[in-house]
Amino acid sequence: MARARPLIGIPADRRTLGLHPFHVVGDKYVRAVLEVAGGLPMLIPALAEELRLDELLERVDGLLFTGSPSNVEPHHYSGPASAPGTLHDPARDATTLPLIRKAVAEEVPVLGICRGFQEMNVAFGGSLHQRVHEVEGKLDHRDDESQPLEVQYGPAHEVILEPQGELYALAGVGRLTVNSLHSQGIERLGPPLQVEARAPDGLIEAFRVSSAARFALAVQWHPEWQAASNPFSRALFGAFGRAALQRMQNKS
Repeated sequence: MARARPLIGIPADRRTLGLHPFHVVGDKYVRAVLEVAGGLPMLIPALAEELRLDELLERVDGLLFTGSPSNVEPHHYSGPASAPGTLHDPARDATTLPLIRKAVAEEVPVLGICRGFQEMNVAFGGSLHQRVHEVEGKLDHRDDESQPLEVQYGPAHEVILEPQGELYALAGVGRLTVNSLHSQGIERLGPPLQVEARAPDGLIEAFRVSSAARFALAVQWHPEWQAASNPFSRALFGAFGRAALQRMQNKS
């Protein structure tokens, strides 16, 4: 009999496709959970408190907060109005922001990626630059959407890992070369968060929740892209999966 796998929830975007609303999650995130973290992925619809978040957290063993084309609505961090045409997803915000705080408090392992990284910062009281490329002294961290996916998700810049950080321990080196596909970035880091990595321009690229009793990390880049073939991505998703497995075993 195959060993039971930890149940890892992946909160969905709420997106209109054609004339109907759908709850959607990118295939690459689902496969990273299944194939690299060793978890059983479960898509969580963006239904906010209708889900009964406490009940949900009793059942899941980990949560992955994914990237998305949409941005967190700026009123959640007292930011200025978004530029015209910015894609938002208020249903996702209403689901993920309280879910992040509850999950960490309930010792559910959490991994945030790109939008998920930004959500975690906002959930813990931080703020965001909405257009990093317009901030003096910062690099242009966006991808070129006219290029093939392999180019968009290709190596873009280094990140410098904090010597005493959890990511440094996973990587075994002080620098990683990562992809970069974001226009938003951290302006002010939430108070309970600890920097794990920075880009060469000083922009925060990874953090951990310093008060968390279990795995609670987030990265600005996309480790889920071809995760099985990237040594650091395997290490990151492996550590996340082990934390989720431990929670599952502790519940039984």
